[in-house]
Amino acid sequence: MTRFVQRLRAPEPGWTTHADVVVVGSGIAGLTAALELRQKVDRVLLVTKGLLSSGSTVWAQGGIAAALDPEDTPEEHLQDTLVAGVGTCSEQAVRTLVTEGPDRVRELVKRGAHFDTQADGSITLTREGGHHRDRIAHAGGDATGAEISRALIAQLEAVRNDPGIEVIEHAMVVDLLTAAPDAEGRPGAICGVTLHVIGEGSRDGVGAALAKAVILATGGIGQLFRSSTNPSSATADGLAAAFRAGAAIADLEFVQFHPTVLWEGSSALGQLPLISEAVRGEGAYLLNAEGQRFMVGQHELAELAPRDVVSRAIVRMMAQEESDNVFLDCRHLGGEFLKKRFPTIHARLAERGIDMGTDLIPIAPAQHFHSGGVLTDLRGRSTRPGLYAVGEAACSGVHGANRLASNSLLEGLVFATRAAKDAAAVVAERVVTQHEPVNRLGPSALVPATQRPRIQSITHGGAGPVREAVGLQRADIKLERLREQFHTDDAGPMPQVAEWETTNVLQASSVLVRTALAREETRGGHLRIDFPKQDTRWEVRQAATMDADGQLSLMRVPLDIG
Repeated sequence: MTRFVQRLRAPEPGWTTHADVVVVGSGIAGLTAALELRQKVDRVLLVTKGLLSSGSTVWAQGGIAAALDPEDTPEEHLQDTLVAGVGTCSEQAVRTLVTEGPDRVRELVKRGAHFDTQADGSITLTREGGHHRDRIAHAGGDATGAEISRALIAQLEAVRNDPGIEVIEHAMVVDLLTAAPDAEGRPGAICGVTLHVIGEGSRDGVGAALAKAVILATGGIGQLFRSSTNPSSATADGLAAAFRAGAAIADLEFVQFHPTVLWEGSSALGQLPLISEAVRGEGAYLLNAEGQRFMVGQHELAELAPRDVVSRAIVRMMAQEESDNVFLDCRHLGGEFLKKRFPTIHARLAERGIDMGTDLIPIAPAQHFHSGGVLTDLRGRSTRPGLYAVGEAACSGVHGANRLASNSLLEGLVFATRAAKDAAAVVAERVVTQHEPVNRLGPSALVPATQRPRIQSITHGGAGPVREAVGLQRADIKLERLREQFHTDDAGPMPQVAEWETTNVLQASSVLVRTALAREETRGGHLRIDFPKQDTRWEVRQAATMDADGQLSLMRVPLDIG
């Protein structure tokens, strides 16, 4: 088999900077980690691929889940999360999430986030799929992520002139820097990043940021697929870089396809408009082509069943009717209420000639969230010294096979705070020190950007919402041929951001397809029509690593890893 490469083809760094900790990403997890670290280490560097406000957090519509109601409890939140995760959550990680979550949300309010409130000033709480309580806090009706992002960025802007923190925007991390290989030939401790800065000033081009620790908060993998709710920047950069640096990545096969994404035709590509689960939380129905509700009787919560259940039911209904979509019906909720409660969604639909108050909304599942990522423990530590991962880039064990609605923002808050605290402690106690980076040997990789649609089509066809061995095997062969074709000897044209992104997309897709093929069962976001039942032997996390020879190794690891 074609081996995986340990680095992207890139110019040698032309400049160097230093920090105690480098944080990569500016969503809720990255911003929280940077703000926490600023108070605990001498110097923190935050790098983000676009503007500070361009992370995935800003697109989050529904809200953030936490047991804030006096009648709600963390234990009830835990049980709902474990049910949604279908037997593959880390109970330790979920318990950490739900017990620490309420305090993290209150701290977010102190940082300036304005949630929608009742007349008495208490936070308004609503319900979404899989929750048995009203525990979703939202802002601006359906603009929760945008408000959280605004508040955290304002906090960061207030300290931008602090010499202890530096922000570099328009900076793509190309690879993680590693120290001398260990006894088994694997890359050594993580000691910084190489990054390409697109912009003005002296730090253009590729440079090196040396650090004692790196926290990846690079978001999801949406651009592996033909259609997704993720922004165009979600090209699995952190996941692929960690894999090349020897870290274990886990549960890649658990991809959540959001059930209610606006259907814009079979030719629609890129980021598609999401119709928040909160719309169903307010009472919207799912209808088939004949105008009949089809979720009643399929699950006790009907339209508010966990997302994998709803997505699967929609796929079955579309197959039964031989149609490309079903419909979301919220007409009975009233036009004025919908416009006030969901102003962003209302406006986006109106731009496309759809009135939520009078029209049925055509919808179909599309890639939305990745429950897998860099394998981490309860402190955000990966399997490589000096490397942390938080938020959607991490596989903390919180989500298992399927994320419970609105748990993602909470995960970013809770585990970014934990990772920042741990990274600061190991820096202060000199548990980690600054290592000297060495070049990783062997061939590099660079895939032309023109190949991205082809890779997306292969991945979506093999590892989309419905999977089987034949399709996965076909996708695996095609992706391996592409990897073999674009291994390089460091010759050829100068690489650009689009080529690095496309190479990451290919590497992450290759591992995802292999893990989906290996998991011979149906569970959560992973649907195998040739293995339609759950298998208790698969109540584990599936981790993937690359050995010193560039060969992929899959292993099963316990759900709770401390």
